[in-house]
Amino acid sequence: MGVHHIALATKDLQATHDFYTNAMGFRIAKTVVAPTDNPGGWAKHVFYEIPGGGGQIAFWELHDEKIGDNWHAGMSTGLGLPWWVNHLAFDAKREDLRSLGDRWLKWGTEVMKVDHGFVQSIYTRDPNGNSVEWCADIEPYTDEDRTAALRDLLAENPEVGPPYPLKGLWKPEQYHPKAVRLYA
Repeated sequence: MGVHHIALATKDLQATHDFYTNAMGFRIAKTVVAPTDNPGGWAKHVFYEIPGGGGQIAFWELHDEKIGDNWHAGMSTGLGLPWWVNHLAFDAKREDLRSLGDRWLKWGTEVMKVDHGFVQSIYTRDPNGNSVEWCADIEPYTDEDRTAALRDLLAENPEVGPPYPLKGLWKPEQYHPKAVRLYA
């Protein structure tokens, strides 16, 4: 079974809509407007289809005095964690990473590429400060990978490997065809 949808809060629904439709290429599918549990409070729940049958992502826009405005929409930073801890990773093909990164740069966001060995990923942040990743499998998991994963999970002091190799960071103002070729 797959994931039907992930739901997150947003403080700026229009910016979130622009990012997920234009920069990500998702399609708006459904909006539900309903009361919250506080009298007079209400919320919009907006669903977006992920291309390729990858389920959906949804965002809550909250209008509720009980909740107020004293909260952060970033799913990591709102908890006091670094921006990269909790993140959204969407499936991609390796050969599509370049065009997906181009799309982000043209939309105006930074693009970072990391080679994890078993996957290659590009990252940016959405308007809520959430880390968003396009992730391409490079090789399938093996029984050896699964055994090592269980060993590391159970270890009190697992062996720490090297940092992830950063393969590039591009800013929108640096966008030009030669810069894009660096992460091809």
